[in-house]
Amino acid sequence: MTLPAPTYDLMLLLDPQAEESERTKIVADAVAAINAQGELVRQDDWGERPLAYPIDRKANADYHLLQFHVSQAALLESLDRSLRITDGVIRHRIIKLAPGTPSPPEMTGPRRSEAAEGEAPAAAAEAAAPAPAPAEAPAAEAPAAEAPATDAPPAEAPAAEAPAGDAAAAEPAESA
Repeated sequence: MTLPAPTYDLMLLLDPQAEESERTKIVADAVAAINAQGELVRQDDWGERPLAYPIDRKANADYHLLQFHVSQAALLESLDRSLRITDGVIRHRIIKLAPGTPSPPEMTGPRRSEAAEGEAPAAAAEAAAPAPAPAEAPAAEAPAAEAPATDAPPAEAPAAEAPAGDAAAAEPAESA
């Protein structure tokens, strides 16, 4: 039995100051190289986002995630080499995913240029957010199921309500 080809993530951080056509060509060339020797599984454009730290004096980058299957290491080497020498690529990383790795998150925030055109980021986030899940209703029922267990008085309550005579008898024993 043959094992399936491993899955890889290619994360591209492109220079947002580069022309849109140049950035599109970089992504299209990477997709074409992957399709020639492997299988593209997923392609996400996460838009322009701030970097964790400045790279080449740039604070933002245009993020792209490509997931693909490939069984030949030659594709990985050629992708790495071509992206390393391509102008407009701030950083790239090819990562082999372990089996069972969860899917990447859906990054559906507005691009910086769209937010600057008048669309409020909060309004875009609300529009992109899914409706509340029906799983919230069973959570509201859970406290009702626990209510019988909380009706019993706490163990400390009877000791606090002890008669005054018992409390006086307990005081000398503590002081001795």
